[in-house]
Amino acid sequence: MTCGKWDRELSWLEFNQRVLAQAQDPWHPLLERVKFLAIVAANLDEFFMIRVSTTQKNLREGIEDVAPDGYNTERQLEAMRTRALRMLKDQASCWDELRPLLAAERIFLLEPEAWSGEIRDHLAADFAREICPVLTPLAFDPGHPFPLVSSLSKNFAVVVRHGGRTKFARVKVPDVLPRFVPIPEALSPSTGLTFAFVEDVIRANIQELFPGTQVKGAHLFRIVRDTDLEIEQAEADDLLESVDRSLKQLRHGAISLLQVGEDMPARILNILIENFEIADDVVVRTADRLGFGDWMQLTGIHRPELKDAPFSPHNLWRPEEDPEIIFDQLRYQDQLVHHPYESFASVEAFLRAAVKDPHVVAIKMTLYRIGANTRLIELLIEAAEAGKQVAVLVELKARFDERNNIIWARQLEEHGIHVVYGFADLKTHAKLCLVVRQEPDGIQTYVHTSTGNYNPEATKVYTDIGLFTADREIAADVSEVFNYLTGYSNQKEFRRLLVAPVQLRTRLSELVAREAEHARAGREARLVIKVNAITDDQTIRVLYRASQAGVSVDLLVRGICCLRPGIPGVSDNIRVRSIVGRFLEHLRDVVLAAYLRDTDRAMVLDSAGRYERPEGISGRFNAQQFLLQHYAEQTAE
Repeated sequence: MTCGKWDRELSWLEFNQRVLAQAQDPWHPLLERVKFLAIVAANLDEFFMIRVSTTQKNLREGIEDVAPDGYNTERQLEAMRTRALRMLKDQASCWDELRPLLAAERIFLLEPEAWSGEIRDHLAADFAREICPVLTPLAFDPGHPFPLVSSLSKNFAVVVRHGGRTKFARVKVPDVLPRFVPIPEALSPSTGLTFAFVEDVIRANIQELFPGTQVKGAHLFRIVRDTDLEIEQAEADDLLESVDRSLKQLRHGAISLLQVGEDMPARILNILIENFEIADDVVVRTADRLGFGDWMQLTGIHRPELKDAPFSPHNLWRPEEDPEIIFDQLRYQDQLVHHPYESFASVEAFLRAAVKDPHVVAIKMTLYRIGANTRLIELLIEAAEAGKQVAVLVELKARFDERNNIIWARQLEEHGIHVVYGFADLKTHAKLCLVVRQEPDGIQTYVHTSTGNYNPEATKVYTDIGLFTADREIAADVSEVFNYLTGYSNQKEFRRLLVAPVQLRTRLSELVAREAEHARAGREARLVIKVNAITDDQTIRVLYRASQAGVSVDLLVRGICCLRPGIPGVSDNIRVRSIVGRFLEHLRDVVLAAYLRDTDRAMVLDSAGRYERPEGISGRFNAQQFLLQHYAEQTAE
């Protein structure tokens, strides 16, 4: 470990450990703790799909990318896997803690040995009626090639005795099946909700898929594949087709994790290893359940007392507000919205006003993570059909939303909307909406910009800041950003916006350096920065120099933090806090005081890389609870 930086990958795993701490914290309602467990599992799957897979690929290709701790690629991969496998065990231990607590609340998950004869008969009938029709046994032998196994899928390797010979087959557990199969209360050993695991139901009845044979064993396994989308510059003439082609190739991505039951016979495991063409270090044997991400299904149980109290976010405007009222307000006063405490419906109302208003002549918008169901697409299509000029940038490389975004892009194009896809070598992460309106005194432009995606579902769980404004300098900048995105531009300077990769880092460094000059001159100097992650070498060095100049630096970093605080003579004026709670801290906002005061969800990073609760606490202050109450009181006024 050098004194300059922490390792990015291991820092991310420590972030996920802080999410797991929420699942272990009895302060949260029980089903919310289950939700956090599911989030941890989904995060860890993504870590194997992207970070482990990328490092694995570098090792195969002989790329030596020395980590800050001095590890070469091979040792880096080993360290990542070791830490990630420990987290797999930690999440299984967390489930062991939560399961009896659910039982105490009359939510039961039965193991097969606890099934009564009546339950077994009921599940057999349920299997025949609901499960068996969607299962497809696939033999693999000289006449049947080894089937393609999709990433994140759960599968049974089945051993059958057929025609006097031992043969093998694979049965996938389809995602369309619920992970938890309900058992009628009349059959349950206790009153309440009782479930069986779908894999147990399939295993108990799998003989029905192989009539006339003898099933000798059914062994569950699960794989994680490389899903890091790569676009070759030489093949990027048509970005949509390139992304579409790359998505198809990812179905065959290299395997970064193979989880198998601890009782899987060596012969079966060897068959899997040989056919997947993987090394032993990718294999993990476990006695625990596979795929804890499915536990999110349990949060659908209707037990309000086991969940966070609901709240009604404030709306700036009514859903069908008169467009003239909205634009008249914004002409004279900016509006700042703070999601999820304030509703995303304000964004929908703004776009709807632009669509309905006959004076609006053009709408330009960037779309990153759109979501599966969104009213915004319908509104953009309605605007185009009403004769307005509509231009939309759809980021095709939004990780895990690529397929969804391709579908939306094609639908927009079918309705005559100008659709562009950005750049092959960059992601367009900006969230911008520009409305051009013909008014009596000439053209007036209105802008919405946000730290969050134009996705109404995401705004219910991510904290974000959005700004509505008619400021002419901001609007001019946004207009020039769209010109940069849709045409050709060498724009290097903007009036009010900081735009990456053009001048964000440079301008931010200048602002930090200005504070350092204040400190050296004996003036008060302070920096408060709230970000998702800090990984950039240059930015870290700039912050170190500010600390050395005497600037007081507070960093609110939700996830990865490669900066090392508290190093004497280097970063002793830097403090790092991470807040993980009910909402996913995504915004970079002006509501900083509450987060700096937090003593309930905050974890403080020390110079040794450990996250600890703040010391010297008198009382508990929860920033997210405070903000919920603050906005509720504003709404009531």
